[in-house]
Amino acid sequence: MDQKPLGLLTIHIKRGINLAIRDHRSSDPYVVITVADQTLKTRVVKRNCNPVWNEEMTVAIKDPNVPIRLAVFDWDKFTGDDKMGDANVEIQPYLEALKMGMELLRLPNGCAIKRVQPSRENCLSDESSIVWNNGKITQDMILRLNNVECGEIEIMLEWHEGAGCRGVTSSAKGAGSSST
Repeated sequence: MDQKPLGLLTIHIKRGINLAIRDHRSSDPYVVITVADQTLKTRVVKRNCNPVWNEEMTVAIKDPNVPIRLAVFDWDKFTGDDKMGDANVEIQPYLEALKMGMELLRLPNGCAIKRVQPSRENCLSDESSIVWNNGKITQDMILRLNNVECGEIEIMLEWHEGAGCRGVTSSAKGAGSSST
């Protein structure tokens, strides 16, 4: 049975920082996001260990407990692509902030709703703030890649609820938290 999603999560893949070298002097990195049966991929940035993607990927979140997996690969023309690290994207603190619903409308732009500290479980390399800005809740984060000698990925999360979405809570549904 196909369950209606809670909402749509847009993941802005901004850039890679100090990614591992997998070719002769550099790498040709791309990012793969996997959530349940959904897999999305950025374009390949040739010969760059500090690539800038600035790409948006939107995934339907049906179960907030299903992990969001980010993996970085080095594209190779003649052999299999080399893995350059991976990270789990922790969205539980972000979803908790969304549950505030109508209370957020009273906050000034740029107000930090919650701060998330790095831990072994969340892959954050620095503190990450969940921010209310222009009627949207966003979270910027820099993720430390696992299973590799070096590398980080900078991303931003943004939630959307639309027709056919269940919403994070019934009060958030009533808030009309769809954005343009």
